[in-house]
Amino acid sequence: MNPTLEAKLKRIPPGPGVYLYKDTGNEIIYCGKAKSLRNRVRTYFQDSRNLDERKDQMMEAIADVEFIMTDTEGEALALENNLIKQHKPKYNILLRDDKTYPFIKVTVNEPYPRALITRRVKKDGALYAGPFFPAGLARKTIKLIERYFLIRNCSIHIDGLRPRPCLQHYIHRCLGPCVDGLTSHAQYQEAVKDVTLFLEGRNLDLIHRLLEKMQDAASREQFELAAHYRDAIETMEELAQRQKMAVTGYDDIDIFGHHAEDGLIAVSVFHMRGGRVVDKRELFWEDLENFEPGEFFGSLLKQYYLDAPLIPVEIHVPADFEDRELLEAQLSAKRGRKVEIRTPLRGFKRELIDLVHRNARLSFLQRFRAAVPPAAVIGRELEETLDLEKPPRRIECFDISNLQGSDIVASMVVWEDGRMKKSDYRRFIIRSVSGAPDDFQSMREVVGRRYKRVQDEGLNMPDLVLIDGGLGQLHAAQSALDGLNIVDQQLASIAKREEIIFIAGREDEPIVLERRSPVLRLIQQIRDESHRFAINFHRERRGKRHLNSELNQIRGIGARTTQKLLTHFGSLNKVRAASVEELEQVLTRPQARSVWKHFHDSIGA
Repeated sequence: MNPTLEAKLKRIPPGPGVYLYKDTGNEIIYCGKAKSLRNRVRTYFQDSRNLDERKDQMMEAIADVEFIMTDTEGEALALENNLIKQHKPKYNILLRDDKTYPFIKVTVNEPYPRALITRRVKKDGALYAGPFFPAGLARKTIKLIERYFLIRNCSIHIDGLRPRPCLQHYIHRCLGPCVDGLTSHAQYQEAVKDVTLFLEGRNLDLIHRLLEKMQDAASREQFELAAHYRDAIETMEELAQRQKMAVTGYDDIDIFGHHAEDGLIAVSVFHMRGGRVVDKRELFWEDLENFEPGEFFGSLLKQYYLDAPLIPVEIHVPADFEDRELLEAQLSAKRGRKVEIRTPLRGFKRELIDLVHRNARLSFLQRFRAAVPPAAVIGRELEETLDLEKPPRRIECFDISNLQGSDIVASMVVWEDGRMKKSDYRRFIIRSVSGAPDDFQSMREVVGRRYKRVQDEGLNMPDLVLIDGGLGQLHAAQSALDGLNIVDQQLASIAKREEIIFIAGREDEPIVLERRSPVLRLIQQIRDESHRFAINFHRERRGKRHLNSELNQIRGIGARTTQKLLTHFGSLNKVRAASVEELEQVLTRPQARSVWKHFHDSIGA
């Protein structure tokens, strides 16, 4: 043990707090909390300690220790959770999947607010409603907002200068603030107020406002508008009745189950609301040796709930753990009523845990043992991960290739119904870039050309447009779609190396998936196919250019004859190696002798 560490261990403070173990590079490798720092930390360094292999490795790596004292054990619990999420120490059990349930965000801090789905709540002045689960409920709610309140969900800049609105306005899903004269700022703000009442659950106030608007529209003989408000009132009354039924009866319960083999762990979480399971969530860990259920679920529940906006009244777990009572107290204070963490041993609730265990085992097999999950499973995971409106049936992916700064080309490949559809692949020669390569302008051009043609030919847009690249390429593709007045297309990109997925409109919420994730593997497969197709086209063009430049030097050989040679022999080397007789199969005798002489005189020289 080094002298600095030994000296600190002699001065361990008493009382509650957090301890941080660091390695020789000053990186935090473990974070823990203690009711008594002195008692807890000393147990790690006693010769009689009984630690597993993972903890023994940790002890050998410790080069320094740091203490943070707190007033109470509860404060230490909260601080431990924050530090684990911030530093992700190597030897802590980490909640790998930080994806939360979706919220609906209304950007009331903007002149013309938008309603959109987000998975992160920020202190940015916007209104947040949620969380929604199942996740599809958020998308259904957005559709209701579009249908009855007509506020926008696009990310375009509103200046009133656009010549015409997008399709959303024409199908009565947006008031069209982007075009001057379609709506006023006051009218738009009235719609935003209705949305606010709706998301806050103030249905009676909202229904009263809609009744007034319906009667006013009818008195001005605007019967179509009055019918619109009538339909909205009926929908709001139905939702109000559902809410009334949902809040009576059973409490909210979350139930955890798991399956572990060979350091691989799958956890299923069932969310019961009103006496029925409304959603489930799956979490996965890799390379987690010496699995101990109590320690594992103690760490998991702290990270899962301490920052959660919605806490159930009961949480059922398969194993008890050390800080259960303390965590119950913290969650009860946050919820405003008693929260219980239970480990049922018999009866109906134990049967529920056993059911969740069986689901966790099925999830384990699908994630870690199945070679290729079924297309339907992949589609549902894509829908949830990328917050799509439905499982995607068709994905179109674009890539740019400009090796050595020449012959800039692009590719588009298509994934449809679970497989690559090669008959729909497209290749593009970039026309708007000359000189130094410009990947952003190239992407803007190819996306614009592709979907201008889709518009002109009356074809359907894909369920998802995928871009090979980072934020720059994503924004270039978005600007091309904006230029075509396509503002509601699902658009994403995957950045090279980091394998981070960016969603258009939610660029500040990048998605980082586990390396075994079926969604990541599928996106990588599509991206890699796009890259391969683009590179092959680039090499083909470069080879043709090289062949053309060589053969064009021969007197009597023009572009058409060059193409004949390329088609017949396939490469410049094969043309160079051909005999006069072989060349005469494609050329006239004088042309064949000229070509043969050109290459062989060059060799002789």
